[in-house]
Formats: sequence, C-alpha cells, structure tokens
Amino acid sequence: MDSEHWRAVVTAAQAGDRRALDELVAGWLPLVYNIVGRALNGHADVDDVVQETMLRAVGNLGSLRDPDSFRSWLVAIAMRQIRDRARRKTPDRLEEAPASDFADLTVLRLQLEGQRREVAEAVRWLDDEDRQLLSLWWLEVAGELTRRELAAAVGITRQHAAVRVQRMKERLETSRGIVRALDGACPGLRELTGRWDGRPDSVWRKRLARHIRGCGYCGGTRETVVPAERLLAGIALVPLPVGFTLSLAFGGKTAVAATSAGWSAKLLGALTKPAVAVTAGATIVAGGAYVVTQPPDAPPPRAAIAPTATATSEPPRTSAPPAPTPRSSPSATKETDPYGTVVDAVDRAPDPDTPPAALPRRPESGITSTGGPKAVMQHRGDRVTLTGRGYVLVRWQISPGSRPGALVMPSWTGLKGRLFHVASGGSRRMDDPLPGAPNGYATGMGGPGIGYAVLPPGTQQMWQNEYFYLDGTVTLTQNERGCDYGLTVFPTNRDAVVEDIGQGPPQGAIRYGLVRDTGTDRAPVPQYVTRETPADPATVPQRSRV
Repeated sequence: MDSEHWRAVVTAAQAGDRRALDELVAGWLPLVYNIVGRALNGHADVDDVVQETMLRAVGNLGSLRDPDSFRSWLVAIAMRQIRDRARRKTPDRLEEAPASDFADLTVLRLQLEGQRREVAEAVRWLDDEDRQLLSLWWLEVAGELTRRELAAAVGITRQHAAVRVQRMKERLETSRGIVRALDGACPGLRELTGRWDGRPDSVWRKRLARHIRGCGYCGGTRETVVPAERLLAGIALVPLPVGFTLSLAFGGKTAVAATSAGWSAKLLGALTKPAVAVTAGATIVAGGAYVVTQPPDAPPPRAAIAPTATATSEPPRTSAPPAPTPRSSPSATKETDPYGTVVDAVDRAPDPDTPPAALPRRPESGITSTGGPKAVMQHRGDRVTLTGRGYVLVRWQISPGSRPGALVMPSWTGLKGRLFHVASGGSRRMDDPLPGAPNGYATGMGGPGIGYAVLPPGTQQMWQNEYFYLDGTVTLTQNERGCDYGLTVFPTNRDAVVEDIGQGPPQGAIRYGLVRDTGTDRAPVPQYVTRETPADPATVPQRSRV
C-alpha cells in the first residue's frame, strides 16, 4: 500500500475528516478481518473481535503520534484483542466449533486448488498459538506486513520471531502431509481414522503424522511439494462476507458512554453526521454502521441486504415481484415442471480419453454443512445436513479389505427444494483397474485377494468424486451395512468441479470425468433420495420419486 497516501489519510482522519475516516476503515478492515479470521479459524467470536479492534483503533486514533506506524499499530491492537479473547474463554466455550471454518472460506472465496488449497486446509490442524502466528506470517509473505511489524504484534524480538516462525512452518508442513494423506485412499489410514470424530486436534495430528512417516502409500507424493511461503505469496486477502456489519458509531453505547471511553468530539461529530459513503464494495452509513454489500468481482447476492435502521427512512427499493404462476392441470404441471421424474440409471463408463462436456452454469450462493467444511462419515448412521444453493462433493472410500460384501448405499432424505447429480470425477470410477495398488486391491471396489464391494442390482456405479447441486436443504446419511465404506462431504463450487473433471490421462489420471447436468430440471436426480424422513434412512427406495 502507498505509505504517502495512507499517511495523509490517517492525518486527515485524526483531524475529523469523515471521508478520510471512511477510507481508513474501508481500506484496513479486510486486513483485520483476515488476521482475526485465521487466528480464530472462523470462530463465532471473529466478528466481535474485529468489531472491538476497529472500535479501539478509531477511538484511539488521536493518540497515534506517527501516522506512518498506523499499520503496525492496528495489527498490534488486533493481536491484543485475540489474546484477550483467549483469556476470556470460559470452560463451557472451550469446545465450541467454528461458526464458519476460515480455511474453508479461504478455499471457496479465493477458489484455491492444488497445493494452495492444501496449505489453507492445513491451518485447521495447528494449535491456537501457531494459528495466531500464521495469520501474521501469511500476510508477511504476501507483502502485507513486514517482519518488524510481525514481531511487534506478537510482542517479541525479530530473532525470537524467526525461531517461532520456523517451528510453526514445520508443524504446518506436517499438517499439509495429513491433508494430502486424508485425500488419498490408504486402507491403513482408513482403519486408523475409524475412531476419529473428524475434528482436527493436536493429538490426532501426532497420530496421523506417525502413520504417514511409516507408510509408503501416504508418505509418497507424485508431485514436488512447493514451499508454503511461495504458495501463500500468491493468495490474496479473503474478501469480507456479504452482510458483514460493523457498527463504528458507539458499539452499542450511548454518546455519553462513548465520550467517557475516550472518543474525541471531532470523531463523534463525524460519525454521527447523516451522510453515506460507498467505498471498496462496502457502505458506511449514518451512525457509522459499516455494511459490506458485495465483495469485489463477486456475483450478485440472491437477495438485497436489508439497510440498517439508520440508513434511511424510505423502504428499500426492490424489483417488481414476479408475476404469479397461473394454475394448471396436473398433466400440465408434469410437463412444465419435470423435476423428480428423471432418476440416475445404470450407465457405462465413457471412453477414458474423452474429455467431459461443458458443465452448465447454475447460480451459487454457497452451501452450509452441519459437518463443517469436511464432514467425514465412517459409520452407519453418520449424517450431515446441507443447506443453501451450490455444489457438493461426495468422496467415496471403500474398504473391502476390512469387510467385503454387499453395499447398502447412502441416502438423501428430508429434501426441501431440488437436488441434481451434476458430474462425476476424481480421475476414476471406483471399478477402474488400479495398477500397482497395495494390499490386493484390483479396483477401488476390491480385488480377488481381499473380496469385493458389491452394489445392489440396478445401482449406478459410483466414481471417486461425485458432484451434486443443491438448491434447498437435504440430509445425507451413511448406511454402512455389509461392506465397509466411508464418505467425505465437502461444500464446493463450480470452478472446482470443472477443474477436477477436466483432469485426464495426459495429466496422469485414469480417465476424464463425466458431466451429467443438462442445465435443466431434466438433469439426473440421485438414486436413493426422498422428501420423506424415514426412521431408517437405509430403507429409502433406489428410485424414489421426488
């Protein structure tokens, strides 16, 4: 960032210039959001810590003697608030899960793939102190912070910072190896993680690291591992989420309380003027409420964000409501709304060298999952509920070496809305031959030495990665009985689907992926899906009409 420009902006904001204050907040809020988000891994307290950081920065702006030191001063405030939050944690909040995992937000919003995705996901396996340090080192290698600013924010010398960073990098590389191994299909790792609840922690990091060090299957990699700093240098700041609201007026306090807290009269006057400024995809409205309306280059949100109470007394303008749908006869409805009449059928594998057709573009606003960004379902009865509009990856891992036999397929229940089977990928169908596979596996479905996983008659052969598009809500249940299998469920996006299915034999894959989506309601509906919520999801019919 241009130091001359920001020196002038800080100086003007200290003098009570409202536009300068707006620009200062809009320019530096993303940096604070990324530091806090990564340090707390998207915990529900992120918004509160960001809010408190910006309140303290704006409220104490007049005490900053050197405008050139604004960035390091702001980062130090953010780290102090993060540490204060850790000290305030009560025992009943120690096990709270993140509200929205920041590693997943980084992957989705920046559309990361390959080793950059791997680094972002490895952050989940770090301890709190390492994550806090990584939140700063990430910005250092990206050119947003200097090593001097990093050390000052942590409250240590530059020499000590170098030692801390090196130790953190070693644990980050260990975590990258775990992410890489969990994406694989090692039967030994599958057995080891059978008791794991899917939540990363230091105990399981050590267990999995020990397995990887002694396992030729997990320890090997087909590609050169790029150093983390080279990967992080190319990753931008994660944009603020749509609807992020930051009240800079009084933080819920009265004007008297704000004044007693050290707010200058000039700042109070500037913040309470009935003005509106629009900057960097965000709006600062009267009273100092900062509302992100749309991140840069993002697709339009599904619905307009409601204005804050202080924004305007006028009702929000909206487009004209859609015309009501005329009533029609049952036969006409069936013709114009065919959804649910097309169900996946048994199909033959395409030619391995045939690239997939173009994947139709469907609207995306994101999927939330009760299982988090990576739900691991290893046992009968494990389930995850998905809600939103976007793409979902279901990754198969079948272990006939543990227990061969008939597969009882997973089922989709309680569907509200629409669900399509849009693509298959992962570089192979599970019945493709696996040359050189360990432990007697001839294909992903097993082999003569260990037995096979057997599909029910009429069931479609699954691929390693199966992609679905959801517009609504649905619950996926693992119904393992007979052959041993596991599912990993990831919310994803169209670009990730396209990249996966586009990997073919020239890139070392067994086959290209397959596009199933027709772009209409006539796209395939998955087998084993129902709008009902049966007591036993394993009883859902194979070709349930939805």
